Amino acid sequence: MNRNHTLRSRPGRTFATALLASSMLGGIAPAAAQVVGEQTVESDVIIVSATRRDEDLQDVPISLQVLGEEELEQQSVASFDDYARLLPSVSFQSFGPGQTQLSFRGITSGGDGLDAGSLPATGVYLDDVPVTTIASLVDLHIYDVARVEALSGPQGTLFGASSLSGTLRIITNKPDPSRFEGGYDLQVNKYGAGDFGGQVEGFLNLPLASNAAIRLVGWYSKEGGYIDNTYAERTYTLDDFDPSTNLTVDNSEYVEDDFNDVETYGGRAALKVDLDEDWTATPMFMYQNQQTNGSFLYDPTLGDLEVHDFVPEYNTDEWWQAALTIEGKIGNWDVVYSAGYFERETENEIDYSYYTVAYDTYGYYATYFPDPSGGYLDPTQRQYYNYNFTKHTHELRFISPSHASLRMTAGLFYQRQTNDIDAQYFIPGLSTSPVTSVWFNPIFDDVVYLKRLDRADNDYAMFTEVEYDITPALTLTAGIRGFMAHNTLIGFSGFEYSTYSDCLPTDDPDIPCVNVYPEGAAAAMPKKVDESGETHKVSLSWDVDPDRMVYATYSTGYRPGGINRDPAYGAYAADKLSNYEIGWKTSWLDGMFRWNGAVFYQDWTDMQFALARPGDNGVTSIANVGGAESKGVEMDLLFRSGGLSLSAAGSYVDAHITTPFCQEDWTGAIYCTPEGTRLPVQPKFKVNGTARYDFMLGGDTGAFVQAGVQHQGGTRSFLLDDEVAVIGYTDGFTTVDFAAGIHFGDMSIEAFIQNAFDERGQLSRNTACAPAYCGSYYRIYPVQPQFFGLKFSHRFRD
Repeated sequence: MNRNHTLRSRPGRTFATALLASSMLGGIAPAAAQVVGEQTVESDVIIVSATRRDEDLQDVPISLQVLGEEELEQQSVASFDDYARLLPSVSFQSFGPGQTQLSFRGITSGGDGLDAGSLPATGVYLDDVPVTTIASLVDLHIYDVARVEALSGPQGTLFGASSLSGTLRIITNKPDPSRFEGGYDLQVNKYGAGDFGGQVEGFLNLPLASNAAIRLVGWYSKEGGYIDNTYAERTYTLDDFDPSTNLTVDNSEYVEDDFNDVETYGGRAALKVDLDEDWTATPMFMYQNQQTNGSFLYDPTLGDLEVHDFVPEYNTDEWWQAALTIEGKIGNWDVVYSAGYFERETENEIDYSYYTVAYDTYGYYATYFPDPSGGYLDPTQRQYYNYNFTKHTHELRFISPSHASLRMTAGLFYQRQTNDIDAQYFIPGLSTSPVTSVWFNPIFDDVVYLKRLDRADNDYAMFTEVEYDITPALTLTAGIRGFMAHNTLIGFSGFEYSTYSDCLPTDDPDIPCVNVYPEGAAAAMPKKVDESGETHKVSLSWDVDPDRMVYATYSTGYRPGGINRDPAYGAYAADKLSNYEIGWKTSWLDGMFRWNGAVFYQDWTDMQFALARPGDNGVTSIANVGGAESKGVEMDLLFRSGGLSLSAAGSYVDAHITTPFCQEDWTGAIYCTPEGTRLPVQPKFKVNGTARYDFMLGGDTGAFVQAGVQHQGGTRSFLLDDEVAVIGYTDGFTTVDFAAGIHFGDMSIEAFIQNAFDERGQLSRNTACAPAYCGSYYRIYPVQPQFFGLKFSHRFRD
């Protein structure tokens, strides 16, 4: 029977009972283990659902990296940064937890993450329901998670919009009516030169009847800080003609060591009910609240892990999701209906004062204001964001029998996502200035610049994917997805409404008038863009023998277009990606050695790019600017013998633009970034490896020792050469981790140290405002500093 659609049995290997099943770092999930008699039989069958069918990872003709539950535990994974370092094809840039944009294989312009800009280039799913969020990634605390699946390349057939560069799926453990089980984990940790932290986690699986169970999961984590806000003074030149008006301010009120701490708590409840022998319903509810303080980027000009910040800084990220999955049969076809409703509110305030400093340096005084007493206000500017996201999704899939030589998956998809945007750039006390009504006349107290926008993005799709076994060893797969997108934007974006002769009044007290609306409209109404099209896929896979498979794939992906808030610019179109890939999945030496990989070439057309045009007062617009390509290779390897596991995974990615990109600055000068310039964020090389040895100490007591290494090359954080000239490049770096532990019965104790030699690796460089103004004040987002931890775990079951 063809191995592409059947979970095949493979020769098991018998090992001495070990603490945990061996694992593959960054490429292959740990093997499942089952007890047979008094011995543990380890199976190398790893079940994934990347094709919307449950299949053995080795039978799926997709470049797919999987981090299984045991590996996530072994690597002490708790957050996105933790597992992203284990996925060689994944790159990201971030301002801290919950403030991240990710991509696969270098498909990013470095300008994603704008609230009124492009949709994300990468899809993110929680089980079967998308949680892709405009502007930033949901940073789910990783606990009681079955696996993380990272699908490289466009996934436009089965996963649709925003899966341009790839798709990241987080698959949770489901309720199990067949057994009672539970567990808890306690951890204390500390950054080497930073603060202490800890976490408490637990889960409980309760059978309610022979056909029903509930699974309850909860977590609380307190992570200490490692960046210091140190004392500084600055003097503003408020009036060149009267130096006596110069104003000196300091940040003494906000000086604090280790001020970037993180507190996260949340939980999950899932109920599984077998309605009859064919139909099952699984409702789930998940909630998480995360509070961060301080800055997660440091200033390299001040010293190690130091900043000079002059305002309070925080980020609050609260979200919940209610989901329902119904699975059943109509005849011999499987039917799956999944629906979800997701709400997320983020509130963020950061120091925007370096924008003020930059203007002071350039001799611009428009940001300085007299106060009522005849002096001047402290012009230190702050940035406040409040986003309210919603996402409403439905998907219905029909799946033909897996044993037939002709198989089909077909379905319908609908998604509506919204973002209510409130972004304020303000100076405390501005509304009291006697010249405010002349210069700015802010809409709300103290606000210099305001964005109040309502955004909605709607997606409709029909899709089908067909597999046909040409011979028992040769399978052809073809798929197509037809889509429609309807996106709208309305609201206000600007310095003040009174000077906009075309700002239309509204009855909404939060938005007194709108200047983002369709050209020629006489009353307030949303700007909109409608698109339709298709993406497709063709793949041919060949089973060379039961342990080796090769495949060739051509696939396409898309990201919908959207609307520019600036009235002077129209909509921008979808960008598309074509992927050409040859891959292999192989096992050798009776399953002791595994080698998987893929070679790819990707062509990115009509690339969406964010830019600030001359005369736009720094307002960013999106344009389709040209093309880019990405080519490279991904591989992972695993060797197991007895209690020894050796693993490695890596990628080489060469991503660059294929057309020159020229831009005019505010002075009228033309700057060109030439063809062949590297795309930002993604390093050319990213590799990791792990060595682990499990051994028995006697009786039911076992132990392990583990060492891991991660390396990545240098990157540029911006696409344009003139911005890189100011910001510079990040350097390559290597980090090393160690762990050791023992287990006795159902309990275990583990000690670990991550980044043992405290390497100050740079993941990205960024600025609070446009590099043209604030480039000299850039900051670095570092790899996690040296981190110690001690963990106690207890599992119990019937």
